[in-house]
Amino acid sequence: MLNHQQTITKSVSCSGIGVHSGKTVNLTVRPAPVNHGIRFVRVDLPGQPGVTAHFNNVVDTSLATVIGAEGCIVSTVEHLMAGLAGMSIDNVIVEVDGYEMPIMDGSAGPFTRLIESAGIRCQEGPKCYFKVTRPISLSENGKSVAIHPADEFRITCTIVFDHPLIGSQTCDYVINRETFAKEICSARTFGFLQEAEMMKRYGLGRGGSLDNAVIIDGDRVLNEDGLRWPDEFVRHKCLDCIGDFSLIGMPIMGHIVTNKSGHAFNHAFLEKFFKEKESWETYTLGPKSSGAS
Repeated sequence: MLNHQQTITKSVSCSGIGVHSGKTVNLTVRPAPVNHGIRFVRVDLPGQPGVTAHFNNVVDTSLATVIGAEGCIVSTVEHLMAGLAGMSIDNVIVEVDGYEMPIMDGSAGPFTRLIESAGIRCQEGPKCYFKVTRPISLSENGKSVAIHPADEFRITCTIVFDHPLIGSQTCDYVINRETFAKEICSARTFGFLQEAEMMKRYGLGRGGSLDNAVIIDGDRVLNEDGLRWPDEFVRHKCLDCIGDFSLIGMPIMGHIVTNKSGHAFNHAFLEKFFKEKESWETYTLGPKSSGAS
């Protein structure tokens, strides 16, 4: 576990299309001071309003994770948030000139490489964690999320689809910078051709294509290069979990176990997590650390 907070060394930018709007979006990630956190700023709106990346600011989880506050809405933040969390970045300013984040290739890989190109800078502020001391769980209609005490951040993720190409898949990772960059960040979002066509009929998914998603039609993957891993589907769900759970506001020392969960259920679990304050404590690492606080 890291002792100090981190930001990026220099500002970096990229551009891409929004998966639902189909519009080009420009994104810049800038360094931020200690204890700033992750804050999104809409530079296209008067006064450039912003919203902090925190689960209390989640306003929609139907198709993606959407955060909003004070007239500022930013959609589909989970892949960038996963990249920041996977690379252990605590403090940045994210400037975007549209309401929807660029989808890039449908994974967190481009964002992870963008962060790596910026460089990572250790800051003087000690790093604080949510340390789980007792299990917390939530289950409903066959879906479940639980978190157990652990001295590291670990995710065990299971998905089940009644489809021959997916079926039941499970992945289990201790999340650190090396594992995230090598095994998780490049796993792409996926969907079924019939669903994609229906979304476009309703004016959604206008930017969706084989360039930014794995598309399944019947018993075949339509993408020319196929899958990046045989279990790319569950790896992407693990990526989504990392992004969603990063909205808790601090890194976690605990073992998360999910079964058939998604953005909405992950968010419901975060709400329960904060209600069960007797099951966790804040833990500070660094030169001024005194353990639990």
